[in-house]
Amino acid sequence: MSLPHAILTALTERPATGAGLARRFDRSIGYFWQATHQQIYRELGRLEEAGWVASQPVEQGPGRQRAWRVLPAGKRELRRWTGSDLGSRTVRDEFFVRMRAEAALGQSGLDAQVREKLEEEKRMLALYREIEARDFSDEQMTRERRLQHLVLRSGIRMATQRIELYREALEILAMPAQR
Repeated sequence: MSLPHAILTALTERPATGAGLARRFDRSIGYFWQATHQQIYRELGRLEEAGWVASQPVEQGPGRQRAWRVLPAGKRELRRWTGSDLGSRTVRDEFFVRMRAEAALGQSGLDAQVREKLEEEKRMLALYREIEARDFSDEQMTRERRLQHLVLRSGIRMATQRIELYREALEILAMPAQR
């Protein structure tokens, strides 16, 4: 996935100022596609140059805020991209490389980092469950809401799996090294 398409998705859901988009991005798409606020602002400029979004000054906001919205060309691009080939999934997970390095080198202090990641993942899972209880408790959901809920449930499953993985890794890392 690309950052432009993540931004187009967020703005298609609801137009926003750059700051508002960055905050919303942090609370939704940012859980599975990370970008700094600086990257988002830079990309907004590129999307505007491409004719996919437009902005106008916000008269009552602080500073030089601009309100961003998706143009028809941006919606066409998002529709094209959404329907295009997903491609293959590339796995790049530093944790797995570190586990292999730990196996090759012996004890290296990886367990402390794994404990931190375990706690971080527990916090993320709690947040996901809080969002689910707050935003997806109604039984009669639309297609759109069900798709959003599916994305959230996927995050819940991944966080749960990651917690199990970290716990198992800590059990193994506690074993004495053979080297």
